[in-house]
Amino acid sequence: MKPWLIVTGDFVKTGGMDVANHALASYLAHAGHEVHLVAHRVADDLRRLANVHVHEARKPLDSYYLGRKHLDRLGRRWAGRIADRGGRVVVNGGNCRWGDVNWVHYVHAAYAPEVVGSGAKRLTNAWKRSAFLAEERAALAEAQVVVTASRATRRHLVEHLRVPEAKIRTVYYGTDPELARPATPLERGAVRGRMGWPDGVPVALFVGALGDRRKGFDTVLEAWRMLEWRQAGEVRLAVVGRGAELPAWQVRVERAGLSSKIAFLGFRDDVPQLMRAADLLVAPARYEPYGLGVHEALCSGTPAIVSARAGVSEKYPAELRDLLLDDPEDPGRLADGIVRWMSDRARYRGVLQGVSQSLRAWTWDHMAEALVRSAEGQAGPEMLKLSA
Repeated sequence: MKPWLIVTGDFVKTGGMDVANHALASYLAHAGHEVHLVAHRVADDLRRLANVHVHEARKPLDSYYLGRKHLDRLGRRWAGRIADRGGRVVVNGGNCRWGDVNWVHYVHAAYAPEVVGSGAKRLTNAWKRSAFLAEERAALAEAQVVVTASRATRRHLVEHLRVPEAKIRTVYYGTDPELARPATPLERGAVRGRMGWPDGVPVALFVGALGDRRKGFDTVLEAWRMLEWRQAGEVRLAVVGRGAELPAWQVRVERAGLSSKIAFLGFRDDVPQLMRAADLLVAPARYEPYGLGVHEALCSGTPAIVSARAGVSEKYPAELRDLLLDDPEDPGRLADGIVRWMSDRARYRGVLQGVSQSLRAWTWDHMAEALVRSAEGQAGPEMLKLSA
């Protein structure tokens, strides 16, 4: 069996691209391939496998930006060795210039994040983004096969980077059906009790970094102000995430008189349990190549109001299309969506039973198999139907 090399920052089970890369490495290893991983961090379960070889790249000052050159150089060094043996190489976006498979999880050319802070901070971020754009463009120009997790990302690559559509394959993210699943009444009650969520009061969840405005928490906060003004009924909000703007958001919530309605939970390692116990997920992201958190909420039977720009919106059936936000920057649209959901909660829960079953049937192994077959040019009609 031919060896495989995967180059990415982290192989862990948290975060969209990290868990996806972990799933691909695990699939290849359990299929019997010799697997080489060039990364800053690799989970212990992969390290313990005899046929997985970890080549750790330095990350100065614990900075991914400073570590990117080390990742690129080490990745190209091992890519040459693997290619000489007839193996395959998977890189991620602009992280390593190698002309084989490029798995794109984020397109820097498609979104310029709004950075809040000093002039020096904004200048530094603009400089970093310029480097990311140049690396992304160079790496994709060399790729033989480009894999995306949504048709939206495919479209961004064609429009912004002129990547030939003929070499792009779309393979949706998978899921762990045991982890992302509806809760039993007992589980749901236990989590809500532990979190202090009253049974009679609906709880919405927001999950995302609070370091910039990409995930749209500013839209969420303004929507909650509107719900208060309209006296639309009580909906509590639990915010999972951390970042440079967290203290400022906490002050704004207090000044708005919403401290009893909005709770900041910081970083949590029990998000799947919270997803199962919550009543709603709100995700008005300005840019979201896919949206694994939304995907897992749907798998858990929890409705999610999400930006129509997000790749995961492609998985929404007609019965749930009214949960999509055409303009994720409009808090009024989000508030309207929450009111609409509150008035018809039973219908949404019923529709989600079938949606959950369908999404959970496409596992991480299915995703990895489809990606490998696409890379090898072997994806048959049924596999293409499932993935794209």
